[in-house]
Amino acid sequence: MGIRNSILLGTLGRYSDRFHTYQPNRSLEERLQISEGIAGAHGVEPVYPQDLGHSGEHVGLVADCKLPVSAVNVNIKGEDMFCRGALTSPDEAVRAKALDYIRTGMDMAAELGSEMISVCPLIDGWDHPFEVNYLEQWDWIVEAMSAAASHRDDIRISIEYKPFEVRNRITLGTMPRTLLLCEEVGAPNLGVTMDTGHALIANESPAAELCLAHHKNRLFYVHFNDNDRQWDWDTLPGAVNVWETLETLYYMRRLDWSGWAAYDVFTRKGDPAEALTATFEIMDLFEALIDKVGMDDLGAMIAKGEPGPAFLTLMRAIAR
Repeated sequence: MGIRNSILLGTLGRYSDRFHTYQPNRSLEERLQISEGIAGAHGVEPVYPQDLGHSGEHVGLVADCKLPVSAVNVNIKGEDMFCRGALTSPDEAVRAKALDYIRTGMDMAAELGSEMISVCPLIDGWDHPFEVNYLEQWDWIVEAMSAAASHRDDIRISIEYKPFEVRNRITLGTMPRTLLLCEEVGAPNLGVTMDTGHALIANESPAAELCLAHHKNRLFYVHFNDNDRQWDWDTLPGAVNVWETLETLYYMRRLDWSGWAAYDVFTRKGDPAEALTATFEIMDLFEALIDKVGMDDLGAMIAKGEPGPAFLTLMRAIAR
């Protein structure tokens, strides 16, 4: 079947940084219509509760979309009650509310015919030494994910890790820490989203982390974008790290991985639909380059362990 491309509906709407706000505040209906018209899109990822509504009042709009739902993105970081943490909040009532969001998101995913939710617990962590109790935080997040995974076994929970932002240090900030959590919980429906941009700013090699998650049967979702390894730019895949992007796609093929890929690609002044159309074409060109060199030849290059001839082979393929 190959990789299926999903559109994060948030990339088509309004967003802000510390200084400015970008893009019009497009309605859910508008963003769904735009998604349907983007060549190369196979699915969409709505956000609970911001898109779907706390009580699911907008589930019908998403269900009527011509594109299926890859996952429901459960947002447990954006509301005021989560400012001191969600799954690791010192307030037990807030931790319970965050868990309730995840369970509700799982139910809505099932209603929409999806098999997965995505959750990125960016507010769970710390900013300074002696600010939090690390022992309690870890116990709380293990307890929460255990309870979430047991809510229903027909929906997978994919954790999107990130080293920093919103917190200076995030509890689930790297692939190994996230896999450790999954192994401690032990539930087969708990896994990891390997976001290339987040792996890069964690000073990881995206392809290596992809393989590690696959080795533990925890690779549920892949996100593509790019940055300079210092900050999460969310720019076009391959705009900076060409070889890392190509290597990630090579290993996705080598692992015969055919799940969903989504794209955290944000544009400030341009047309976000054009940016996503360009993104999908870029990914097709990367795939074409792999075809041009050949999986066997790439594998032979890796077996030799000599980077010079490997890059020369790739450059010759690009130049031809």
